[in-house]
Amino acid sequence: MPDIKIKPKERDTVIQCLRTGVVPRLGQHHIQVGRAREVEALVKDIDRIADGGSTVRFVIGEYGSGKTFFLNLIRSIALERKLVTIHADLTVDRRLQATGGQARSLYAELMRNMATRSKPDGSALPSVVERFVTSALQEAEREQTKPELVIRQRMTHLAELVGGYDFAEVIAQYWRGHDTSNETLKSDALRWLRGEFATKTDARNALGVRTIVTDANVYDQLKLLSVFVKLSGFSGLLVCLDEMVNLYKMTHTQSRNANYEQILRIVNDGLQGTAAGVGFIFGGTPEFLGDTRRGLYSYAALQSRLAENQFLKQGLVDYSAPVLRLANLSQEELYVLLSKLRHVYANGDERAYLVPDEALTAFMSHCSQKIGDAYFRTPRSTIKAFLDMLAVLEQNSRLSWKEFIDSVELPEEANPDLAPIEDDETESTSNGKSDALADFKL
Repeated sequence: MPDIKIKPKERDTVIQCLRTGVVPRLGQHHIQVGRAREVEALVKDIDRIADGGSTVRFVIGEYGSGKTFFLNLIRSIALERKLVTIHADLTVDRRLQATGGQARSLYAELMRNMATRSKPDGSALPSVVERFVTSALQEAEREQTKPELVIRQRMTHLAELVGGYDFAEVIAQYWRGHDTSNETLKSDALRWLRGEFATKTDARNALGVRTIVTDANVYDQLKLLSVFVKLSGFSGLLVCLDEMVNLYKMTHTQSRNANYEQILRIVNDGLQGTAAGVGFIFGGTPEFLGDTRRGLYSYAALQSRLAENQFLKQGLVDYSAPVLRLANLSQEELYVLLSKLRHVYANGDERAYLVPDEALTAFMSHCSQKIGDAYFRTPRSTIKAFLDMLAVLEQNSRLSWKEFIDSVELPEEANPDLAPIEDDETESTSNGKSDALADFKL
């Protein structure tokens, strides 16, 4: 390991998050190992988005295999490529399709988590809008014309899309607030863009528009946003939706299928190129994808589009397919991971290592003999156990690492993916299935 000092803030964030099973938002590059082909495939998707194309990917991995870490890594790469990223976890109160405000709640969460290279921690919506207004002002100054005319000319393409006219009007209202120093008008415009208006009456009184973000138009709003970020000077929009397994856990068949129908719409647009400059990445487990009773494969149209490549043989992987399965870490990659964790724990100072290389080998050998290959499939448990050992050694300098190796245990993680979510919402769906299925509880 190169003797490069690590910022205390990054070190503490990485260690504290990993010891509690949470993916750190800082310092990910210090512990990234393996999965180079998967990263390369997603980087090509990012380049395709920047070129005006569209992509859809399903990142599939076992519970605890590192899906969230992988998605965060891809988002950080997208930010470096000048994309705008938005991300959210799906929950019972946040989903793609609903009638009780859950879809609008998902949209609001995505807007809160909007990030750019200069604001990687989120809340970047105001800066994106300001960048659009500033660039319009510069163009108006060059052409010796009114800024509002430039803004409306730029927004002409938006008006051709569903909901685009009101979206363009809200941006124009933001400009008026900017021009007249009316902070209330600017704030109202941002509230509309975040999906925070509850009624059309409030939006009409505040901004003079007749529509708001609702459960029914969330996806259309995201497509408008992808066009707007391009107009603002960014390369495109990347949407990351994690914990998709929460759709799989929904017990109400109609609600679940309505969400799958929305996913089908996204897949069709992404593969056909109908949407431009936007990419979607869905993170889920094998059950979410392959279960023919509740998973995506229970929806015939999705099963046909996401089916595995029939020509793949044992050990071969198709990295260009919509479904990208995360491979288990190899022994070599796991050894590098433990080495990096030791390095981070020592603040990047090799002289402060708490255990020698011999301890890493002994730790892996113990895990392999006592636990089997589970510690490859779920590195989260392995990471937590290793860091817990380092924490004890740090606080008890007289003890030897050899006293702890044989007592290391990696209990099998309880997979919450099989726990159902009760949902009494009644929604209609056009997938052609019998209405009797609406009362069927899995």
